[in-house]
Amino acid sequence: MEKYKTLQEAVTIRGTLRYQGKTVVLTNGCFDLLHGGHIHLFKQAKKLGDSLIAAVNDDSSIQRLKGPNRPVFPLEERLEVLEAVKYIDYLISFSQDTPKELIAAILPDVLVKGGDWAPDEVVGREEVEYAGGRVIIIPYRSGYSSTDIIKKIRSLKESVIGFTIQ
Repeated sequence: MEKYKTLQEAVTIRGTLRYQGKTVVLTNGCFDLLHGGHIHLFKQAKKLGDSLIAAVNDDSSIQRLKGPNRPVFPLEERLEVLEAVKYIDYLISFSQDTPKELIAAILPDVLVKGGDWAPDEVVGREEVEYAGGRVIIIPYRSGYSSTDIIKKIRSLKESVIGFTIQ
């Protein structure tokens, strides 16, 4: 995977881009069951700068956040799919429950989250703003949610099979 970087590589790339006067945008999430809402987020985020970094929760952090049945797709598969998204320039993964340390290390010019987040809830906001950056919330597109998609699939299977799926 060409776009995937370690934290140290991402920090080095960030330094080079800063030196070149380029704007770095960072967004983060689980990106499990990639859907149109994610693509909209990436497309809008990319418009805000020269390079877009997508930070991705690893499998263990998703399980802690969303339960033992998630993620649907393991990290390697999610990264492979995200590698094909033309709006993303770099990918990085993290194992902590939040990307706060990663964001503090990279200090993007713009930190982007989807509209299901309030600006004061965005992890890393204080660090980014203190360093002179800004936080942008991309309006949420109703009906686009991995959790909702999973619920819909389960309800379809239940109606066909006739019993509840755990």
